[in-house]
Amino acid sequence: IMSPAMWKWTCLVSHLLLSTTVSPLGRQQPLHPKRPFITFTGDQAEGNFNHLVVDERTGQIYLGAVNRIYKLSSDLKVLVTHQTGPDEDNPKCYPPRIVQTCNEPLTPTNNINKMLLIDYKENRLIACGSLYQGICKLLRLDDLFKLGEPFHKKEHYLSGVNESGSVFGVIVSYSNMDDKLFIATAVDGKPEYFPTISSRKLTKNSEADGMFAYVFHDEFVASMIKIPSDTFTIIPDFDIYYIYGFSSGNFVYFLTLQPEMISPPGSTTKEQVYTSKLVRLCKEDTAFNSYVEVPIGCEKNGVEYRLLQAAYLSKAGAILARSLGVGPEDDILFTVFSKGQKRKMKSLDESALCIFVLKKINDRIKDRLQSCYRGEGTLDLAWLKVKDIPCSSALLTIDDNFCGLDMNAPLGVSSMVRGLPIFTEDGDRMTSVIAYVYKNHSLAFVGTKSGKLKK
Repeated sequence: IMSPAMWKWTCLVSHLLLSTTVSPLGRQQPLHPKRPFITFTGDQAEGNFNHLVVDERTGQIYLGAVNRIYKLSSDLKVLVTHQTGPDEDNPKCYPPRIVQTCNEPLTPTNNINKMLLIDYKENRLIACGSLYQGICKLLRLDDLFKLGEPFHKKEHYLSGVNESGSVFGVIVSYSNMDDKLFIATAVDGKPEYFPTISSRKLTKNSEADGMFAYVFHDEFVASMIKIPSDTFTIIPDFDIYYIYGFSSGNFVYFLTLQPEMISPPGSTTKEQVYTSKLVRLCKEDTAFNSYVEVPIGCEKNGVEYRLLQAAYLSKAGAILARSLGVGPEDDILFTVFSKGQKRKMKSLDESALCIFVLKKINDRIKDRLQSCYRGEGTLDLAWLKVKDIPCSSALLTIDDNFCGLDMNAPLGVSSMVRGLPIFTEDGDRMTSVIAYVYKNHSLAFVGTKSGKLKK
């Protein structure tokens, strides 16, 4: 989640990256020290910007704000504006009042943009907001014309949370069939309404009846994970906060922050802390039997950095790859953690930029799968199974692309995978990160709480 000041540098970084990408023969003119930054200021009355995506083909920028979607040129000139709110609503109305009459009092309500994705294959923007329990618009990229706005089925309400950083989506694209949209969201105490993670159909026709329907759904199995009600008896305010998501190889990944109860050394009582975890699912797994969670964190000079703030997937590049012992095209996760793991909403200012080699995380997951299918240990996923369930043994080969069976799932990895700390900041907490490879060097831009940009 970015502070309002962060958007200034985010727009700047997007512009810098695009400038680098389109420079002829890879030559980039250095920025003149007195050249003013390119800026864009939205309607102050509408509040903060929430999300930003850049069309990698044109360099044009789409900006999700409160009650507005903006389309900007690469030099931040407004090309088109689309209004998304406010409208009469009440967050207690489920289904929304646009579907059936609601007895709650309706008031003019802002529409906070919660997710913004470019669907390149169908040349449209998916813009999901906070109105009506989280319905989405499908807008044509060229002029933001509304192609569709499905709202008549319960699958069309993606999230009842009103915060802009509460939903993350990853599109999995196919050449010969409809794409899939993996949606991960905080549920805000309403697990009976909203799965915390699911895969949905992205139909070619924006007005098709099956848009956002679960990829698979029958009486017993569905393409989703729901938080059990039993979990809330143990941790009343339990929720999973999704910080980042991406696809790589045969898998979709989400980086999360979630509460858990631990017993401190020497104490007989449990206390609530937050744990950062990576979640992995197979792209083709319609039953979600491949769901695995692994804790991630960072440590430097004896200081633990465990509260995930931001993440970004990049390639290693030749120079970093050599020092890590991997290939230049290997996936690297750039992550920002703040110190400790006690307070999600009031993170400490001490923070660390750390990197993970994705292959090493996958190797740890494979080791865990192999040991569980030998019948060793328990499923180790307290929030989803509440009670410890023993692993069952089965004679089968588990390779790098194993996608689970309807046994030993969902699975948790108990031991934490530690990232490599490459930079720490003690005063001005790092809150966002973006990275790319330039002339074999891996570059990272980091944004801070006060709106500073570090390269």
